[in-house]
Formats: sequence, C-alpha cells, structure tokens
Amino acid sequence: MGPWGQPGWSGQCRDGTGGMGGVGAGPAYWEGKERDEIGTGMGWAWVPVGDRCWCAADGLAQGRLLALGGCGLLLASALAAGDERLYAAAVMPALRALPPEAAHGLALRAAALGLLPPTRPDGPALEVRVLGQRFRNPLGLAAGFDKQCEAVDGLFKMGFGFVEVGTVTPKPQEGNPRPRVFRLAQDEAVINRYGFNSHGHAAVERRLRARQETQIRLTGAGMPLGVNLGKNKSSTDAAADYVAGVRTLGPLADYLVVNVSSPNTPGLRDLQGKAELRDLLSKVLVERDLLPCERKPAVLVKIAPDLTAQDKQDIASVVCELGVDGLIVSNTTVSRPSSLRSRQRMEPGGLSGKPLRELSTQIIREMYALTQGRVPIIGVGGVSNGQDALEKIRAGASLVQLYTALVYHGPPVVGTVKRELEELLRDVTWSIGRGVDVLWRGPGRFLLSQSEGDTAPS
Repeated sequence: MGPWGQPGWSGQCRDGTGGMGGVGAGPAYWEGKERDEIGTGMGWAWVPVGDRCWCAADGLAQGRLLALGGCGLLLASALAAGDERLYAAAVMPALRALPPEAAHGLALRAAALGLLPPTRPDGPALEVRVLGQRFRNPLGLAAGFDKQCEAVDGLFKMGFGFVEVGTVTPKPQEGNPRPRVFRLAQDEAVINRYGFNSHGHAAVERRLRARQETQIRLTGAGMPLGVNLGKNKSSTDAAADYVAGVRTLGPLADYLVVNVSSPNTPGLRDLQGKAELRDLLSKVLVERDLLPCERKPAVLVKIAPDLTAQDKQDIASVVCELGVDGLIVSNTTVSRPSSLRSRQRMEPGGLSGKPLRELSTQIIREMYALTQGRVPIIGVGGVSNGQDALEKIRAGASLVQLYTALVYHGPPVVGTVKRELEELLRDVTWSIGRGVDVLWRGPGRFLLSQSEGDTAPS
C-alpha cells in the first residue's frame, strides 16, 4: 500500500475509482460518507485533487494510521507463524487500540487475503453428522463476522467446521449510525447495534456464485456454509423479504437461517410470536421446497434469549408442527446483567460474549426439552473454550458457534476450543474405562464403541 496521498490510501474518487478504500472496504463503501462517519471518527480529511479525492489525516489520525499499519504487520506476522503467544502479547492489544469496527474490518481483510496458516487436521472424535450434512468439527463461525460474504475461504482456513455469513437483506442498507459497536473489555463482551448493514442479495449472490464450485468441494469435505437471512428496515412485508432470500441465496447454501431475533431492527422480534412465526415459516418452507436444486438447504430459525416461557413453548410448537430443520440458540440479549463492569455497559444494542453464556445455555436446555430432542440445535453465546462448548453440547446442542471470542483471543481461539473439546472427550473415555473409544454423535450424546447404545456425560 502506498504512502498517504497515493492511490492505495484513497477513498471514493469523483470518477468512482479508488484503491482499497481503507480497512476491509472497497471504494463503494466510502461513497457519500462524511469525515466523522468514516473509521468511526478516525479523523480522516478529504482533499480534492483534480478529479480525485485524496485521503489525508490530522495529527490524531496519523497516529491511528501508523497504529493501523503496525497492526497489519503484526497480524500478518502472527498469522504466518501461527504463534498464539504473539497474538496474546502484541496483536490483540494492538487491534483493541483501534475503534472496534475498524479492527473488525482489518481482521476481515486479513481473512479475505488468506493470511492464515493451515490448521492441523481434526480428529474423528469431533466429526458430527446433522442437518443432512457432515461437519468435520462442531465449531462454527456465527453470523455477523462476515456479513457480506467476503472472506469465506479464509475463515474456513482458520479451522471452523462451518461458516455462517450474513445477515443479508434483500436491498442494500447502511444499518444504524456509527458508533454502533462497543467493546466491554472488563466483561469480555461486546454490545452492537449494527442494524443489518448489508450489501444486499444481489451482491452476496454474486460472491457466492463466484466460489460455488469451491464450496461444493468444501461441503463434501465436511465444511458446510450457512446464510443468515433478514428483512430490510423499511420493508412492509417481512415474509416477502425472507422468501426472496430463500429464492436468491438458497441454491448456494447448505443451510439457511431465518433471523427473527436481532434486537437492532424495530419490530423484528415480534415475528417470534406464534401466529407470525407460523405464517412466516410456512411461506419460507414452501419456497425452499420449490428451489430448482437437487439438494435443498436446511432451514433453521435463530431465536432470542429474552423470551418468556410461553414464547419458548410457542416457538417449539411451531417448529415441530411445520418440520423446521433446526434452531439457533441464541442471538444477543437486550438484558444487562448486574455483574457487568465496563463503562459502556448501558449502550443500547445486543450484548454478546461471556455474560451471555449461561443464559444461552439455559435456553438451549429448555428448547431441547420442549422439542423432545427432535430438532437439532446450534448453540451460540459466550463460547471461548472447550468447556463452554461442551456445556452447550450437554444442554442439547448438536453444533456450537462463536464470534465475540475472536475479538478478545483472535484466530488461535478456534484451535484452542477444538483441542480442549477433544481433550474433554478423551477425559470422558478415561472416566468410563481404558480402551473405550468415545465418538460424539449428536446433542449431548457419545457413542461408546465397546458398549451398547449411547450415553450422555453428566
């Protein structure tokens, strides 16, 4: 990348051309942005030169740009070396010195460029077969990290067993005003109010289609792809938005997620009501069944953790009645536990990370019971180590996802969770008796190769 004032640092040019446009964003991203909107207030200045706009910076921004460049070098070095200690000591603190959204953009860009070392092969104890697919391991990346489907192949290189992109809305939309994401470092949590910022169906479809053959190979190797669907904020027909997502993106996905639980789109959570949910899912499932592809994607519903007992019973009833393929439990919470310590704990938006862990695990346990174990569950919320993952599995999850843990631990957390989970499974073996192979086969279930049936560890 060139020095300041050179094309590599330019934003949107008057003729519509430009370089990278900053961290993790192309020129179109910067179009129409004001100075304080860009980089969440990083202090950019725009200088017209001829038919182009050059990006300069004030003193504060120059320091941040230097930090950004240093972060990039550290990130590239750590990725190339796969050094967990370098991450903990240098890379993650450097990234946390940047505004959260800028750091997210840098990490996404690094993944898109393939700056990731190969991961060690997963052991057979981690393989899962569910949702009509084989998963090489049960750990996936939750929606929200790669909203626009820009870095899928690099994310699979990190060792995830599956990747979920989105949320994707039919039409492009900016989402909520910045700043809209906040680190709660003392609590190892994040509050976000992005509001479904999306490039729209057409852009995501184009990216998915460009790598369709690659994804077919990855799916066959146990790395399925999910697409999370949402509605536009201005939409007056939510069902039509989700049906359009099924029609456009369904043929390119292994599973689709009907996201009716984000707290950052007004009225969205109302779609979790029994009548509203039945109407919506009936239309989605009909459209899925009409797709002109040989292998139809599974349809899952992502629910909130802030539900009443009646809400949970109603959702379970509708899901079982209609034959929905699975649940994702859960989205972020609007609650604020009294244990939160960080200064920004009362910012509006959805809370994720460690404070959500116990709540989401409890909802998993309840939904597993309400559906009598008939509906596969993907557990998400506060997973940052193998024990967290195992707790959700024991509660009834078939698969688990993480996201916020990446903010605090970086890519090495993926390998750490899988390694610890595998060790915990080995401990189960030793607690039963030497020479018994334990193979995990579903929600809280372990197949013992030298005994009859399945058993769930307590």
